[in-house]
Amino acid sequence: MPKIDNKAFYATAIQKYGITAKGVNWHSKESQKMRFDIILELLPHDMSGYSVADAGCGFGDLYLYMTKKERIPKEYIGIDSLEDMYAIASNNTGCSVVLADVCKDALPNADFYICSGAMNVLESFEAELFMHNCYNSCNYAFVFNVLCGETKSQTYNYMTKEQLKELASKFGVLHIFFRDDYMNGDISAIFYKKRDF
Repeated sequence: MPKIDNKAFYATAIQKYGITAKGVNWHSKESQKMRFDIILELLPHDMSGYSVADAGCGFGDLYLYMTKKERIPKEYIGIDSLEDMYAIASNNTGCSVVLADVCKDALPNADFYICSGAMNVLESFEAELFMHNCYNSCNYAFVFNVLCGETKSQTYNYMTKEQLKELASKFGVLHIFFRDDYMNGDISAIFYKKRDF
């Protein structure tokens, strides 16, 4: 049985909850914020010299959060495959937003690639393509979170540390670091391409 339709999954949420954390299918604003905080901990404190690409940017909430926390990157590029997200993120951030399928399209180069939540509704093979494309397109590192565990779901994609380590090895990742101490069933990771930042 195929997983749910990605476009319908988000379109329904936007219709029901509007431009909110729940509108991009986060459980709550608090859980979204917690994941953003972990991502920011894995990035350089001073982001003013670095570009960031936000893969599966949704409404551009990560950029708005980085702005609120005074961690504004030199350049922010949002990337999303859904036209609704593209339009809203462009309006919300005032930054460059690219309409693209991260799994298969050519992506812009950036110092750091970030993904928060966008891989949670992909098939496992799609998540691998997504991660590989992001890692190949970054200069320093790819920082992301995924649902963690061995659960089989028709809606969500779960991954284990072992699976992530295997993918890192397959991609030729220089070093990998995990954070799994902030929320049950969630894991954040950084795939380093360079460590001098």
